[in-house]
Amino acid sequence: MRKAIQVTGLILLLQGVSGAIDHLAVQPFMGVFLNFFNRVIVPRVEILAAQPLFANLALAVLGLVLIIAAARS
Repeated sequence: MRKAIQVTGLILLLQGVSGAIDHLAVQPFMGVFLNFFNRVIVPRVEILAAQPLFANLALAVLGLVLIIAAARS
């Protein structure tokens, strides 16, 4: 179970960082998978659409917290 939570955290971390890079520049590789949150979720939620860079960085921090929490348990 711990590995599944760590993998989920890693995916969230990668999606958050990739979305932040895509917001600032163009993400050339694995854009369909890594930018799912940035291109599908963020535009549909009004609060996130106002601050997309902050939303992506918050997703990356959430992923990092999941990885650390799973490693400590």
